[in-house]
Amino acid sequence: MGFINPMVYVIFLYWYPIKGNRGVFMLTAFLLGLIIDLFSDTLALHALATLTAAYARPLIMRFCFGVNYEFQNFSFKNTTKVQRLTFLALLVLVHQMVFFFLEILSFSHLLLILKKIFATSLVTIFLCSLFSSLFSPKSE
Repeated sequence: MGFINPMVYVIFLYWYPIKGNRGVFMLTAFLLGLIIDLFSDTLALHALATLTAAYARPLIMRFCFGVNYEFQNFSFKNTTKVQRLTFLALLVLVHQMVFFFLEILSFSHLLLILKKIFATSLVTIFLCSLFSSLFSPKSE
């Protein structure tokens, strides 16, 4: 309808390997956002929002998973669904906040910004969690 545009590509930040090279991760996140910007004609908004969420990912993981995240044998299989959903929701929320604050770039439209963040985040979290449950390996 033009108001809610789910940004499902944020699931890349969720699925990227935890022990992967951070420099490659940041570069890939930037390039992903830049490619989406080129096709959607949004002057590097996606690139900046994706890069910010990628940069904040370790902090969000430490917040959601606690000290377990620091250990070498950390795996998503050892976490609860609530922890994984919280992690996904915070990633999406950081991404959406940066994106919409920069898109509108005016505090006089704060209610519109918050409405867009809330609506788009809900739909994006729902679709990303759906894709995550559909394409994740089943544990027996």
